[in-house]
Amino acid sequence: MDVREINGQLVMEYPADGPVLATVPDVIDLIGETFGNNATVVVVPASRLADDFFRLRTGFAGEVMQKFQNYRKRLIIVGDISAHLAESKALHDFVGETNRVGNHCFADGREAMEAAV
Repeated sequence: MDVREINGQLVMEYPADGPVLATVPDVIDLIGETFGNNATVVVVPASRLADDFFRLRTGFAGEVMQKFQNYRKRLIIVGDISAHLAESKALHDFVGETNRVGNHCFADGREAMEAAV
């Protein structure tokens, strides 16, 4: 994990390789690490999220976003999720609304991620 300042925010960025975030306790552990690093933004590669995150009917994405909201942390998911978007109009709408509201963000690459911070 790398912690650095981007656009005046302390950002905790996770590498692409590492364990998949597949449960709410996994997410809570990740959020817990932000407090030790004073980070306000967490960047997670899309490849580190379990497929259930992208299947909205499982409720996992909503739980993840809610946990970040509850702890007043921002989540930015970085990477190509086009295959997931092609499978689900609901996910496409969810990503669009998430990016429009701006508390959390889906970014297709580093440049978009840094602009979103």
